[in-house]
This record gives sequence, structure tokens and C-alpha cells, in this order.
Amino acid sequence: MTIANLPAIRACRPAWNKGRIVGQKRPLLPKHVWAIRVRLEIAGSYRDLALFNLAIDSKLRGCDLVKLMVADVYAAGQVKERTSIIQCKTQKPVRFEITEGTRKSLLRWMEDPLMVGSEYLWPGRFHERLHISTRQYARLVREWVKSIGLEPSAYGTHSMRRTKVSEIYKKTGNLRAVQLLLGHTKMDSTVRYLGVELEDALAISEAVEI
Repeated sequence: MTIANLPAIRACRPAWNKGRIVGQKRPLLPKHVWAIRVRLEIAGSYRDLALFNLAIDSKLRGCDLVKLMVADVYAAGQVKERTSIIQCKTQKPVRFEITEGTRKSLLRWMEDPLMVGSEYLWPGRFHERLHISTRQYARLVREWVKSIGLEPSAYGTHSMRRTKVSEIYKKTGNLRAVQLLLGHTKMDSTVRYLGVELEDALAISEAVEI
């Protein structure tokens, strides 16, 4: 008995990026940063405010940010002004500053009952998860940008990483400083990450009138 070869049937699924803005995520502008801070402050979301502030200051990748330990930022009864961690991706150390406003928000968060006995700075809500996941962090970023009327698909966790260094480059033009702050091993990576060449080209083009 012969069996006819029937054509394979595949479910028609829409493309994962349909309707989304793909490519490099935009950094937040200073006005966006302050708008989100004010909303989180008013809402009394102390964890989110501390997480948001430290994400901006540290310029860390999401995988490194969610795994921060209390000991990484806190010692001798106070939050450190500067600290360093080993990056998951490169296994190399990177240093970052913790500004006064961020230190205050971290201290307020560490007084929360949820932080009692926690080794991680952002403890998970379930027993089997020691800290929040990168997926949870991405959802939080989406909520933050959406709360101030921005298009969520245009921003992501890398927006948080790029925000402060983008402002530093605009004000100083110092790529070497940005490279060190991001923990990049090659300058080419920093140039691509910031989109420097494209931004400079657009600035030149905008200055020329025909």
C-alpha cells in the first residue's frame, strides 16, 4: 500500500518583529530620566527607583545589573561612591560611580522588609529565584518608558546602558572615557555601540543647507 506524500503544513505565524522598531535602542534623554524618576518617587516604588538610578549610573548590561550583590555596593554601613564588578560577558572588571541621588535611593530600598537577609540587591519574588531575571528587568524598562508616553519598542535595557555615556560623549567627545565606562575591550565596539559615525554624519548633513 502506497502512501501519498502530502505537502507539509506549517502554521502561519506572524514575524516576531512585526510592528516593532528593531535595531539599536535609543538612549533616554535627560528630561526622560527625570520624568521617570518623579513618577517612581510619587508612586513610592523604592525598588524600581533604586534599580532605575543604578542602571543609569552603572551603565551595566542587564545580565550584570540583575546579579548585583548587596556587598558590591554596600559596606561599613553606607553605600559606596565607587565600585567594580566582573562582567559576565567579558570576564573583565569594570568600575562605575554611584551618585548621591542613587545612593539615597539604594539606602531607602535596603531598609525595605524584602531586603532582610538578602545577599542580592534585587531579590526574586520566588524561593527558587535568588534575583530578578533579565526578562523581568526588560519588562520594567518597558513599563518605565511607557509611563511617560514613549514608544516602548524603541527602547530597551540597552537604552539604560547607553543613556549616560551618550551624554558624556556629546559633552566631551571623549571616546576613550566612554570605552572605559562601558568596559569595552576595543574602541571599534564603542564606536558602533554609540553610533558615533552615523550621529556625526547626520550632524554635518544638518549643518549644510541647499
